[in-house]
Amino acid sequence: MADLFPILPVVDAALRSAAERSGPSLACRPGCAQCCVGAFAITQFDAEVLRSGLAHAPSAVAERILQRAHLSRERLRSTFPGNPDRGLLFTQPEHEQAFVEFANDEPCPLLDPATQTCDLYAARPIACRTFGPPVRDVDGHLSVCELCFVNASSEEVARCEMDQSWRGQEETLIAASEQCSGRHGATMIAFALAGEPQGKLDSGLAERAGGMQP
Repeated sequence: MADLFPILPVVDAALRSAAERSGPSLACRPGCAQCCVGAFAITQFDAEVLRSGLAHAPSAVAERILQRAHLSRERLRSTFPGNPDRGLLFTQPEHEQAFVEFANDEPCPLLDPATQTCDLYAARPIACRTFGPPVRDVDGHLSVCELCFVNASSEEVARCEMDQSWRGQEETLIAASEQCSGRHGATMIAFALAGEPQGKLDSGLAERAGGMQP
């Protein structure tokens, strides 16, 4: 993945630095999957990375992911706050508010339910790579996972802030991915793995997953 998307090692290095400074205050460990449950948006660059990662995954792993993604789309389609056929979120003004309460109990299709770990970890979205350590949001506020930095002082939190100087490069990559795919705006992992056209791929995945249990 590093050869195809050189920004990923930069982001991961920033995460390692923040994790080293955070020490035991950072609760993130394999098997801790609270952040893997509930709907969240990803960019079209994330979607491109995911599809590439899926293409390079062992066939059995890819099959499990595709089955979970298909079942997730089936559950979410009727209330999807956007265009479910294109997999695009927020296509109408009211969709952003609807997303606040949307699919809060839906597990990520990449999450292995047995091990509670990510089946496509090397290709996970930027949002996943930056969740946990202190990260500054668009309003300039530091936010952390609720399981991390419990009882920590504001000074300690600030000391462990994750560097995000790579964000400009990410914006360039998002724009390039949108131009290449023809999809503009946010999506979700389950819909990013569906491809185009949605209905045809869903039918194919349903047939491939027919003999498997959810």
